[in-house]
Amino acid sequence: MRSPALRHVLTHLITPLLMCIGMGLAYLGAFVTPEPHHLPIAVVGTAPEVKVFAQTVKDTAGDKLDVRTVATRADAVDLLMSRIVTGAYVPSAKAPELLVAGAASDMGATAVEKVFTPVAEKQGAPLKVTDVATPVADDPTGQGLFFLLIALSIGSYASVAALGAAGAALAMRVRALLALGVSAVVSGIGVVLAGPVFHLAHHDLAGVWGMAWLYSAGILFTGVGLHTFLKRWTTLTMMVLFVMLNFTSSGGLFRPELQNGFFGTLHAFWNGAGFVEGVRSLLYFGSDGLARNAWTLLIWLLAGLLLTAIAALYERTRQARRATAQHSETDARSASAVVRPGRDPERAADEEAEEEAEEEVEEEVEETVGV
Repeated sequence: MRSPALRHVLTHLITPLLMCIGMGLAYLGAFVTPEPHHLPIAVVGTAPEVKVFAQTVKDTAGDKLDVRTVATRADAVDLLMSRIVTGAYVPSAKAPELLVAGAASDMGATAVEKVFTPVAEKQGAPLKVTDVATPVADDPTGQGLFFLLIALSIGSYASVAALGAAGAALAMRVRALLALGVSAVVSGIGVVLAGPVFHLAHHDLAGVWGMAWLYSAGILFTGVGLHTFLKRWTTLTMMVLFVMLNFTSSGGLFRPELQNGFFGTLHAFWNGAGFVEGVRSLLYFGSDGLARNAWTLLIWLLAGLLLTAIAALYERTRQARRATAQHSETDARSASAVVRPGRDPERAADEEAEEEAEEEVEEEVEETVGV
C-alpha cells in the first residue's frame, strides 16, 4: 500500500471492527436464545404420588430441569433463599402454589412459572405464585444491579485508557496511586447512584461501596498492568475481559441456568458475577454467599496488583537498558564529534527521545477510540 496515511487509518480500523465482531458474538450468544439448562427446581412433599409427579416432570423436561423433592414448604423457602433452586412447586388439588425468589432472577422466576402454569391448568386449579424475595419497588425486575455493573465497568476501563494515554510518562507507582484513587471515586459514584439517586439499595450502602471498590480496583489495576505490555491494544483487551465476557456472564439479566454452558461456567468465577451476586446477597438474601463473592472480587484484585508489580519491574529493567544504550550512543557520538564537529550529541539524543515519546503518546491516545 503506497499511502502511509491510508495504511495508518486502516490499521486503526482493526480495533473497532474486532469490537463489533466480539460484541456481536458475546451478546447474541449469551442473550438471544435464553433456555433452561439444568434449571434447579423443587417439588414439596413426601408422599409417593409427589415423587412420581417430580419424576414425571423430570422425564418430560429432560436436561432442561433438575428436579428434587423436599419435605416441607419451609425447606423449599430455605433453598430459594440460598439460591440453590430457582423455584419450588407445592402440589395441591385445590390450590397449587409456586414459590420463587424474584430478587435472585426475574427471568428465572418467569421461566419456572412457564413450567408449572400448564401443570396447574391441567388440574383445573389456578396457580398461586409467591415471591419469597421481592425486589424493592424502585427496581421491580431486580435488573438495576446489572446496569449499575455497566456504569462501574465503563468508569473503570475507560479510566485505564486515560491513564495509559495521558499517564504513560508517569512512574508506575504514580499510576498505581491514581488507579487507587479512581477506583474510590468510581465506587463512590456507584453508591450514590444505587442509593440516593435510584434507590436500588435501601440499606447496607457501605457494603455495596466495598463490593464496588473491589470490583473497580480489580479492573483498574489489571488494566494498568496490561497497558505496559499491550499499549494501544489494551482497550480491546479490556473490552473482551470486562464487557464481552463480563456482562454476559454476570447473571444480571439471565442466571447461568438460562444460558449455554460457556457463559454459565464463567459465572462461577468472573468478577462481574462476583459483584452482582454479592450485592444481591447483601441486599436480599441475608448475606448468604457474600463471603464467596467477596473472595472472587478479592482474587481478581490481587491478580491485578500482581500484574501491576510485574509491569513495574519490567519497566524499570527496560529503562535501565535504555539508559545504558543511550549512554553508549552518546559516547560514540561524542567521539565522532571530535573528528567532525556539529550538533551537540547529547542534545540530538534528547531530541530523538522526545520525538519517539511523542509518537508513542499519539498511538496511546488513539486507543481511546474503543471507549
